[in-house]
Amino acid sequence: MPPKPVRKTTTRPRRPALRRAKAKTLARDARPQVQPAVRPPRATAGELELLRELSNALAVSGDEGAVRRILLDALRAHVDEVKVDALGNVLAVKRSRRNGKRAERVLVAAHMDEVGFMVTGHDADGSLRFGLVGSIDERVLLGKPVIVGPERRPGVIGAAPMHLLSADRRSAVVRADQMRIDLGADSAEAAKRLVKVGDRGSFAAEFAALGPSLRGKALDNRLGCATLVELLRAPAAYSFDLHAAFTVQEEVGLRGARVAGYAVDPACAFVLDCTPARDLPDSGGRENTQYNARLGCGPAIYISDKGTISNDRLVRHLQRTAEAAGLPHQFRQPGAGGTDAGAIHLARGGVPSVSVSTPGRYLHTPAALARAEDWRNTVKLMRLALEQWTPQVLKR
Repeated sequence: MPPKPVRKTTTRPRRPALRRAKAKTLARDARPQVQPAVRPPRATAGELELLRELSNALAVSGDEGAVRRILLDALRAHVDEVKVDALGNVLAVKRSRRNGKRAERVLVAAHMDEVGFMVTGHDADGSLRFGLVGSIDERVLLGKPVIVGPERRPGVIGAAPMHLLSADRRSAVVRADQMRIDLGADSAEAAKRLVKVGDRGSFAAEFAALGPSLRGKALDNRLGCATLVELLRAPAAYSFDLHAAFTVQEEVGLRGARVAGYAVDPACAFVLDCTPARDLPDSGGRENTQYNARLGCGPAIYISDKGTISNDRLVRHLQRTAEAAGLPHQFRQPGAGGTDAGAIHLARGGVPSVSVSTPGRYLHTPAALARAEDWRNTVKLMRLALEQWTPQVLKR
């Protein structure tokens, strides 16, 4: 008698296993979807040309006219209003898309001025006495090429030859009031025909793109100015009135910001700057754990500095925006230094404020250095943060 055929059976999964698999699927689908990190587009030739103009311009605190003219030319076609106030701040407005309804005011600020020096007198031999404007390490001054005055007269900060110095003088720091600027003039009268007392001067350093990096004087804070220009050039209107303040005299006491914050009376403020990146190894070759911010890690969001404790709701808004877009970002280590937020957050009844900076090495010297990608990511983060801003951000 032939054997009976064997019926093939399919083993069904147990119901508990099915429930677990379904629960995992639902949990996965419920997770917030974070977009993968996307490299921002490289800075265009037009953007680099604007940065070049801004960096090369001579605009020491109190004499910001050269940068002001560049910014006014760059802005006029992209804003609804623009004016220069009594102190020299450039104040621009990009109206909201609310069609006549009253909109909130959001302030974004970036300072125009740079550190440098001011001519204080003419010596008989034709050299110039000068005083510092803003914080400059006197050790970086000797022997540096400089430009002085509205005609950008070339000169050099004189230094005694090393082989003529005694051992004591070689190790001593020469104070600025002991230095002189040499324009090549051979008498006080000749020097007076070139520059006058009160003329400003700065380092004669040309902007350059070095591979992935940007090098130039006054990247603090021409990077912030360029970021704010890009925000105003964005074709889409925001849900609020965007007030932009390109401020004066930040390096000598946040003076322009104090006036701008009072005039605008905003719901909140974002301040754009360039923060020191103390990210190199120490002299012993050990890892630096005392860094302020790092190059290549994206925009630096401030939690606090010497002059401001940032509004925590705005900090979280920036953090959420960066994480959702997959943008690299970092938190600037709390400590010394400050931005225009130190004055703006105290305007009128108080203004919730936060600062965002592109990290840069060697600030307040003849040649700062920053990563182009950090700057582009700063632009992208701020654009997204403004597009997603509503009054609810301040209530969360």
